[in-house]
Amino acid sequence: MYGPYKTIDEANQAVIQKIVAGAPFLVDVVPAKSVVEQLNGRVLLHAGPPIQFEDMTGPMQGACVGACLFEGWAEDEEKAMALLKQGEISFIPCHHVKAVGPMGGITSANMPVLVVENRTDGNRAYCTMNEGIGKVLRFGAYSDEVINRLKWMRDVLAPALSKALSLTDNGLNINVMIAKAITMGDEFHQRNIAASLVFLKEITPFILRTNLSEQDKSAVVEFLADTDQFFLNIAMATSKAVLDAARTIEYGTVVTAMSRNGQNFGIRISGMGDEWFTAPVNTPQGLFFTGYSQEMANPDIGDSAITEAFGVGGMAMVAAPGVTRFVGAGGFDDALATSNEMTEICIDRNPNFAIPTWNFQGTCLGIDARKVVETGITPVINTGIAHKEPGVGQIGAGTVRAPLACFEKALEAYAQKLGLI
Repeated sequence: MYGPYKTIDEANQAVIQKIVAGAPFLVDVVPAKSVVEQLNGRVLLHAGPPIQFEDMTGPMQGACVGACLFEGWAEDEEKAMALLKQGEISFIPCHHVKAVGPMGGITSANMPVLVVENRTDGNRAYCTMNEGIGKVLRFGAYSDEVINRLKWMRDVLAPALSKALSLTDNGLNINVMIAKAITMGDEFHQRNIAASLVFLKEITPFILRTNLSEQDKSAVVEFLADTDQFFLNIAMATSKAVLDAARTIEYGTVVTAMSRNGQNFGIRISGMGDEWFTAPVNTPQGLFFTGYSQEMANPDIGDSAITEAFGVGGMAMVAAPGVTRFVGAGGFDDALATSNEMTEICIDRNPNFAIPTWNFQGTCLGIDARKVVETGITPVINTGIAHKEPGVGQIGAGTVRAPLACFEKALEAYAQKLGLI
């Protein structure tokens, strides 16, 4: 009934052992079309479970416009919108092609992606690079400033990082960087300052050894130094690579993906393979920048919840007490309470990532859909909050809960697959 496993618990143990054994390395930065063969025409990747353009929220639609302008498919916003509304552009979820994308997740052929290889299983995962703060594509902005930055990332930043990584000894060990940064106050979703600096420390000597012009070297290092959230996208690709390997154990009830498209929240569990179990998304609650309010917030969106599925982000709030005020979650006691609550829906702790502020216990390991349904406790996700209108950008940060219905649907489907109901 459970394949080579006697019980669901035994299958779940095999899944989480895969997660612990994961050995992710950052090995390259390449054009998305070179690793995602589906990006062979007017095709865009998006965050979350499947969705069509007309059902997308403002930020995702805005990012689609920006991608059309970036790729040269349209000369202006009006022509880009016409292409999109007429169905001239096809859409594929990032998750379906070994990729993940922040917020709207919109990824086009010539956008560079980080390449993370899980050396344990030999599989790879991809994610676009972090653009920084302010007006950025992932939040739906598509002004000249946004498009020009994307072109610079394509023409200068990506080749620089690719050349630098080629000079390393088989890439950068991401587990080591995460283990360091988690002791420095990061939880790898809303706070990545330490990890981004650790990455900068590791990559800069190799950047300096490349044959780039001094001007380009300086610009690349300055951009990385200024981009506090740069490591988020590395963490996302890492989580995807490790959890995709865990998905090869096709039994059990461990959550292997969580993702949102602004309309639906979707999860996958180990025993149900590629199938999505969805429910309407919630809207993040939190703190807002001056001049913005809760009424302006876009519903939950993005593939970045893959970090919570991996056991960090909101699951590891206790590692980053400094972020709790930023997301409106109170102080250290609230962070501790959140992480303690999350242990009630997880199978074990990950010994790879010890948290000093949690008495050096490891991060949460293996969200069990059964525990979620039994307790009624749903995963907490730390997230940026986008304005619901395209192009405005991030207006705050907060937390949001995964809908319980996703987990109930997944368990019901798995029980039917096993012939238990």
